[in-house]
Amino acid sequence: MPVLTTDAESETGIPKSLSNEPPSETMEEIEHTCPQPRLTLNAPAPFADETSCQCQAPHEKLTIAQARLGTPVDRPVRVYADGIFDLFHSGHARALMQAKTLFPNSYLLVGVCSDDLTHKFKGFTVMNEAERYEALRHCRYVDEVIRDAPWTLTPEFLEKHKIDFVAHDDIPYSSAGSDDVYKHIKEAGMFVPTQRTEGISTSDIITRIVRDYDVYARRNLQRGYTAKELNVSFINEKKYRFQNQVDKMKEKVKNVEERSKEFVNRVEEKSHDLIQKWEEKSREFIGNFLELFGPDGAWKQMFQERSSRMLQALSPKQSPPRTWALHGGFQ
Repeated sequence: MPVLTTDAESETGIPKSLSNEPPSETMEEIEHTCPQPRLTLNAPAPFADETSCQCQAPHEKLTIAQARLGTPVDRPVRVYADGIFDLFHSGHARALMQAKTLFPNSYLLVGVCSDDLTHKFKGFTVMNEAERYEALRHCRYVDEVIRDAPWTLTPEFLEKHKIDFVAHDDIPYSSAGSDDVYKHIKEAGMFVPTQRTEGISTSDIITRIVRDYDVYARRNLQRGYTAKELNVSFINEKKYRFQNQVDKMKEKVKNVEERSKEFVNRVEEKSHDLIQKWEEKSREFIGNFLELFGPDGAWKQMFQERSSRMLQALSPKQSPPRTWALHGGFQ
């Protein structure tokens, strides 16, 4: 959709294309040529200087309600999120996911502050700026990464990158002599809040490492790192190596105990099986014995039958009874 260009600026210093005032001067119609959101994830997000927005059409200020309705239709809503992103973790990714999904058609630009700025205003980082830049490039929600981002957003920076809205958690961020570095963004109606993820932060991760420093130092010594690389003193190195040896011995003893328990369990199982089989065989033997030699057993019946036959064999045979003949008398 064609739009109208203007070079005038508002009285507040924010370009009119980002303010509430309508353009006062009509020049020529220019099509939007803003970069579109990434559709494929087979390559990392580009840096801003590699794909800077060269669109000459003015970006008229949007309200949050308008952006949520899917306007404007001829370009994506350009959302900016910034931070240090040291030890990039799920809390960072969730915040960027929220920023990316604020509006139906969003182009997410992520500003990452340099080492110099971060060390000056916040403190030392674990990852250097190059590592932090690369971490953001490989986040699926990011469309573009801005290196060496400013600590405080200026009208010139917002205009240069054609930023419509800034996404960040709503907690006032006091730094660089300001009670809230996003105060002027909020007043301009360009701030959209995101929610922090409880239970995870860079400070929490560093606290865990510091708290369990000895464990990680010993682990890395085992993995081949030198005491010099770990900044470990000679005495501590010997202590850690001795503790590693003690742990190895404990592990061996534990393994022996476990194997012994397994052996005892197997013996108990076999003993139980043998006893059960012996009981079954014993019952079978007793049953067979009683069946053979019991009061009503087969042996008694067989004995009685044999005794009866012997008595019959030993008894004298009786003469057959005499009968009376009709004509001859007794026979």
